Amino acid sequence: MKTINLSEQHSVINRYLAELRDVDYQKNRLLFRNNIVRIGEMMAFELSKTLEYKEEEVTTPLGTAIVALPQDEIVIATVLRAGLPFHQGFLNVFDHAENGFVSAYRLYTNSGHTEVGVHSEYMVSPSLEGKTLIVVDPMLATGSSLVASCEALLCNGTPRRIHIACVLATPEGLKKVEENVGPDTTMWCAAIDPGMNEQKYIVPGFGDAGDLCFGEKL
Repeated sequence: MKTINLSEQHSVINRYLAELRDVDYQKNRLLFRNNIVRIGEMMAFELSKTLEYKEEEVTTPLGTAIVALPQDEIVIATVLRAGLPFHQGFLNVFDHAENGFVSAYRLYTNSGHTEVGVHSEYMVSPSLEGKTLIVVDPMLATGSSLVASCEALLCNGTPRRIHIACVLATPEGLKKVEENVGPDTTMWCAAIDPGMNEQKYIVPGFGDAGDLCFGEKL
């Protein structure tokens, strides 16, 4: 699996990521969501450089122009609910893309909240056969919910390429994706953090992305 860690490059993404992590900035829910969107847009731009292109003729008011246009049929799939702002960032760039959605979330399986299972309720997606699938989920902690989401999506066909995009990842999550989704997957991360705490939250991370975007859940 190819892993691209954008924090290793100097870009404004690091500014947005710093604000996402900052406990004072996190008090502004709109800013938090907007920074997730902006990281999605910039990551989508970087990903667009890996697509296949073909020169085509475009008619202008004064003649014709030759433009290299992407040829990939793209499906952007999101893990609800935290993935919605990230999804919007990708959709702002790949505005011709089809879309898929998966409801998959963590459930603690012991009273100490140290063991995590995954519950999935809902999946909708177009056919993925021969297309470029981009699965977006801000947090890749254990990797269990992302792997479960990919397994559900792949029931709708075999994509030509698979890209997985996240804001934060852990080495454990990356390993689980590589072992279960496939070695040809390309992983995009704004940053890779060293690990997780006992409750399986990324450390230093920035907390629960869904709660910070939309408010706490019961």
